[in-house]
Amino acid sequence: MKLLAITACPTGIAHTYMAAEALEQAAADAGHEMVVETQGSAGTTPFTDAQIAEADAIILAADVAVRDEERFAHLPTIRTGVKKAISGADLLVAQAVEAAEAPKADVPAQRTATPATKDFGPGFGSQLRGWLMTGVSYVIPFVAAGGLLIALGFALGGYQVTDSPAVTEGFDPLALASWAALLFQIGALAFGFLIPVLGGFIAYAMADRPAIVPGFVGGAIAAEIDAGFLGGLIAGLLAGAVVLGLKRFSVPKAMAGIMPVVVYPLLGTLVVGIAMFVVIGPPLAAVNTGLTNWLTGLSGANALLLGALVGLMMAFDMGGPVNKAAYTFALAGLESGSEAGLLIMAAVMAAGMTPPLAMALATVVRKKLFSEVERENGRAAWLLGASFITEGAIPFAAADPLRVIPSLMAGSAVTGVLSMAFGSTLRAPHGGIFVLPLIGNPFGYLIAIVVGTLVSTALVVALKNSRRRPATETAPVAVAV
Repeated sequence: MKLLAITACPTGIAHTYMAAEALEQAAADAGHEMVVETQGSAGTTPFTDAQIAEADAIILAADVAVRDEERFAHLPTIRTGVKKAISGADLLVAQAVEAAEAPKADVPAQRTATPATKDFGPGFGSQLRGWLMTGVSYVIPFVAAGGLLIALGFALGGYQVTDSPAVTEGFDPLALASWAALLFQIGALAFGFLIPVLGGFIAYAMADRPAIVPGFVGGAIAAEIDAGFLGGLIAGLLAGAVVLGLKRFSVPKAMAGIMPVVVYPLLGTLVVGIAMFVVIGPPLAAVNTGLTNWLTGLSGANALLLGALVGLMMAFDMGGPVNKAAYTFALAGLESGSEAGLLIMAAVMAAGMTPPLAMALATVVRKKLFSEVERENGRAAWLLGASFITEGAIPFAAADPLRVIPSLMAGSAVTGVLSMAFGSTLRAPHGGIFVLPLIGNPFGYLIAIVVGTLVSTALVVALKNSRRRPATETAPVAVAV
């Protein structure tokens, strides 16, 4: 068989390429040819027309919208998330072969893509998750660039950098304060795109390019009226739904060419704009204000419980929807500028660093519990963990989820609690250990990470040892006669 596959995860970093490698290896082991198009952060090399024409089936392993999916409308299609491709690539390859060998009449209709909307599976929940993750995937580069520039501005110019005059009014290349203001203002502009980008690409995932403008405008209105990330999310879903509704109307062929370029964006933007300014925007702004006030007043036991909760979420699926929900919540707190928001951002990043570091340490202290491949992954996990790339723990979780995932969740929860307890703060939304100079109470922050890492490592080793012990105890004993 000649098989194709596309892999795509929200961040476009770890999951995307790990899934591609797993699928290629599984296909080769089964005696099939597999070509993978990775739609990741490093760009993509699309399939050639010849590869698509010769293909027998395709696997779409994606947690976000697959770009240009209409290319494969004629192929039997297997849909799944990237984590299933990492842990069950051999099963997906077998399913693709089975679909390719089945008569066309027997291929389920839902396995084929439709040009009008990106389909993520038979259930609405799967579709909704895919739409939201697409929006988040496009937001993350803006978060990294804008947030780190803002943090550098604070590091160079102090907290008063927010009161600096616009650099267009005067810039002194020899003054450190001018450079601090420049970095801060560039970062603030980049950060200002977060909510419009979230709304625009959620809408894009739902209804393709005609929905981008209504989604962006809706997100910009959400930012303008202080409706926050929740407002951008609702605006994106609304824009996608409106454009999908407009696509259902039949139009004369003479007008078909202008519909996606003029009519859908125009009417979609009008409807979404009115709704966001007049109908649903003000209540969303009130909810966002309430959330900000709650974060501002967060202290004591409530703060510790929240630290434990975000820690559990960060380690639960290591880059998946639950992890991204915690991260987005932290971004909302960071955007609020409150002290509590800075505490939450610090706890989330520390808890996200712990899982890969714990697995890296476990492969060092008890090598015999891990395969050679896992030990190689452990060496890479040191850097991934230090860089706040939680996905570095995925290979271990996929191989032994019942022992590894609870252990990692426990350690991350401890890290989140300790980070809150030590009062560590963070103005940068990413960067891991490399933004340590920008962290409030860095010594306590490092202690939180180290303790959480040790907790997870100890639990992983203990649970894996408990699995091995019965085999030793029941081994037959040679008796001399």
